[in-house]
Amino acid sequence: MPEETIASLAVRRLSILDESGTADAALLPSFSDDEIRRCYELLVLSRAFDTRALALQREGRIGTYPSILGQEAAQVGSALAIAKSDWVFPSFREMGMHITLGYPLDLLFRYWAGDERGMHAPDDLNIFPVCVSVGTHIPHAVGAALAAKLRGDPIAVVTYFGDGATSKGDFHEGFNLAGVYRAPVVFICQNNQWAISVPVARQTAATTLAQKAWAYGFEGVQVDGNDVFAVYRATSESLEKARSGGGPTFIECLTYRLGDHTTADDASRYRPAVELEAWRGRDPILRLRRYMEQKGLWSEAYGKDVQQQAEARIDEAVHMAESAPPPEPGEMVDAACATLSPRLQRQRDELVQTS
Repeated sequence: MPEETIASLAVRRLSILDESGTADAALLPSFSDDEIRRCYELLVLSRAFDTRALALQREGRIGTYPSILGQEAAQVGSALAIAKSDWVFPSFREMGMHITLGYPLDLLFRYWAGDERGMHAPDDLNIFPVCVSVGTHIPHAVGAALAAKLRGDPIAVVTYFGDGATSKGDFHEGFNLAGVYRAPVVFICQNNQWAISVPVARQTAATTLAQKAWAYGFEGVQVDGNDVFAVYRATSESLEKARSGGGPTFIECLTYRLGDHTTADDASRYRPAVELEAWRGRDPILRLRRYMEQKGLWSEAYGKDVQQQAEARIDEAVHMAESAPPPEPGEMVDAACATLSPRLQRQRDELVQTS
């Protein structure tokens, strides 16, 4: 038998808005002027949250915190495409997604201050609690997607993770299951180039992370993760495909972590300064601002007003978070299981009695 090629792959890369603020009109989402302003305002609010959280951590008012600086477009752009009925499984660096979907800011601050009640999502938000252990939530998201498919629910499931998660077994197990059963799930990887101190080049020999999806029988696409329009378009198309029975999609958002991995890290010890400066010029907020200036949608007065409103909302949220009553004795045990085991019940009783 002659030698023949039985499989080949091509990875699409989507970019709409360049660093100068110039957009490809043929690919632009059909956003109104008000929707474009909302994109900008959400990006600014996400960054304001991040800036304040870092300050609060340095003051000892919250615990270890993972900055989202530079990754706002990957989170806001994708979250704008998520429907209320969809389910979201986040990792630990998606505060911009939470903010875009309307998660209460004070609850986010409470969570990072060590109050687990901050992860009690309002009833109208289908967002699972933050998953700090890398990649372990990916199979959970696939399981939820399979459940939705079996029940005939016309929804999609979205799960976020970083480039480091693609080196975990959970990633490959989840992808394999999603591919075999055509699960309605969209995998969103924020490839911020560094898994703590390990660069992508030391994690994989593949040209892209997106191409890993093809081994499991579904499409992977790479997008400019600092381009809010490109992220929105790719996510919107992928979610629609998932809801209509087209199966999973893997979106690799090519972005950069401008801050440290967490406040317990010092990225200057392993990351080249020249690389950091190069990525500062690709700032997602600055890029959108330049586009809006060209369209007459941004002015100094508008920008100042947006920043002030964002900071006022953050001030109020911090006050609410720090004014919240302490948990009742035993409350930390109540949500451990639907029905407490005898052992957990004894622990709860002891907590109540000794408080």
